[in-house]
Amino acid sequence: MNATFTEASFQNIVNVANKYGVSTNTVTDLTFCLMNSNGTMAQFNIAELGGGGQWMQGGMTMVGDMFNNNLKYLVDGLCVDLSNLIHQGAIQYKPLPKVKNPQGGYSSDWWGDLGFPNSTGSQNNTSYAIFNNIHRLAIQENGNVTIFDTLDHNIGGVGQQQSGNYSVSFTSQYGNVDLNTLPIISGGNKQAPAPIQNNEIQNNVIETPVAPIIEAPMQLC
Repeated sequence: MNATFTEASFQNIVNVANKYGVSTNTVTDLTFCLMNSNGTMAQFNIAELGGGGQWMQGGMTMVGDMFNNNLKYLVDGLCVDLSNLIHQGAIQYKPLPKVKNPQGGYSSDWWGDLGFPNSTGSQNNTSYAIFNNIHRLAIQENGNVTIFDTLDHNIGGVGQQQSGNYSVSFTSQYGNVDLNTLPIISGGNKQAPAPIQNNEIQNNVIETPVAPIIEAPMQLC
């Protein structure tokens, strides 16, 4: 019985299992591995898939029986299908139950009313929640929450970042996501309007020609 994924998500997992003729438990375990990396890679140890193995988005597939090409094709097909479903938001965890606080109310998620994220995580003092289905990215750092509009980015990868405003970095179908280019919906510092370029100023200014100054010749005494 599924107690982790939403009903629609679990049905998608069952469909993938039926497509490749493997057990639902195998595909569920593989999905857990992929969810840890937002669908970009999986390191697994599953008996039906030959024991230990690894898959990475972009073509690398390793299985315990290195000469078994059919097994490699099976693992790659499973991971590609599941990865696509994760990126599309078609595989999601069930929302965590709200917990009563000492005041008798219920604690709310730090990202507010955005709903249930595709994935969440934290590194150092920074937490993030990705909402690909509504094009939002929430970042909490030192208690401050900033909500970004991700535009047409479909964020599928998260990594560490040594420089910049945050200690995490994100990738989408376009590569690295520059947070400085994303509109801020709430929190943080609203993006300042772009400065007017010099050529724009020149185009809007009417220059008045100035007559040249002619100096009178100096007379000698």
